[in-house]
Amino acid sequence: MATSDVRGTVRDNVLATTVVLSALGYALVLGTFAGLFPIYPEIGRETTDLLSHAIAVVNTFATVSLALGWYWIRNGAVDRHRAAMGTSFGLILVFLVLYLTKVGGGGEKAIVGAPDLVYGAYLVMLAIHIVLSVVSVPVVLYALLLGLTHSPAELRDTAHKRIGRIAAGSWILSLTLGVVTYVMLNHIYSAEMRLVSLLV
Repeated sequence: MATSDVRGTVRDNVLATTVVLSALGYALVLGTFAGLFPIYPEIGRETTDLLSHAIAVVNTFATVSLALGWYWIRNGAVDRHRAAMGTSFGLILVFLVLYLTKVGGGGEKAIVGAPDLVYGAYLVMLAIHIVLSVVSVPVVLYALLLGLTHSPAELRDTAHKRIGRIAAGSWILSLTLGVVTYVMLNHIYSAEMRLVSLLV
């Protein structure tokens, strides 16, 4: 099937494609947490820490790229906006590979030694980060697929602008909170390793 045929099919079925890709993404993440995919190499604390640092760098760049994309579209720089949002999505795919490797091969770290108030704030930020990460997937995919399959003129007749605002806002907040909790966990307070499994 030619690329133009795939693009046309997606263009005619943006919502259905969004649902399918979201379901696949959720299945991959949940399957990794549940230990259903024995494809990840076992990693130790040192590699887990290295992956945590890499994830924070990727998420920081993704946040900057998203903010630039938002700024550029508000100033009419459509090509720059498109490039920034494409870059952001590419970085999120890199994040996903790193994160699933970390979780699938080594587990997660939990914060220890923080005062109760700080620990509570950490948990609230982490919860918001996780919820936004989960609920933003279909919104981001829908806005992205509209942007990839329609010209700028055609996008004016779609929900791209409205959905894009929601997608970018929730994505930026989620990534920012993820980086803040990373700093707390890895550079301010101590952490301990915990195996991750939904089956336990």
